Amino acid sequence: MRADARKNRDHLLAEAGTAITEQGVDVSLRDIARRADVGLATLLRHFPTREALLDALLRTSFDELTAKAGALETSSSPEDALVSWLRDCVAWTTEYRGVTLLMTAAIEDTESALHASCVTLRAAGARLLTRAQAAGMARSDIDGTDLFALIAMLAWLGDQPSLAPRADHLFDVVANAILTSAGSSHAEGERRPQTRS
Repeated sequence: MRADARKNRDHLLAEAGTAITEQGVDVSLRDIARRADVGLATLLRHFPTREALLDALLRTSFDELTAKAGALETSSSPEDALVSWLRDCVAWTTEYRGVTLLMTAAIEDTESALHASCVTLRAAGARLLTRAQAAGMARSDIDGTDLFALIAMLAWLGDQPSLAPRADHLFDVVANAILTSAGSSHAEGERRPQTRS
């Protein structure tokens, strides 16, 4: 890709990220093009569909969260790794309004451009959970799908104006519910997701 084309693509992605943060994943492509000061045809040349745009925008974050899970497996205790990764996922999904619905749908839709990234991300969380369970630090009656659902639930709370002030407290409640008594003291008050003001 030529340097000018890459610059234009990066500009479109930056504007799309801002638009989704403000308006959610259903923001119109026309609005994104307008914000980027280009025509809709230019946007569609780079990203022929909404999913292609979202895939390009979100894949980097998915990859970063997946890589972070891998790093935490070797650098942190099982319970610390699990809660730290959970916190980062909740903070990220809270930043992009409506992304949890998109991710949940993409996991079920093998034709989705986001399917592979979402499945990989869920698997990374599942590995951290399994590691904590093997160490006796996390309850044994949940799996990676449950963990993914809890992330979606916590992100939804952070996206509700009337409930957002409770999001930090409820994150601690959920984190302590995931951990067994051996690991629960590590969650209380130490790991809080960032919420939008």
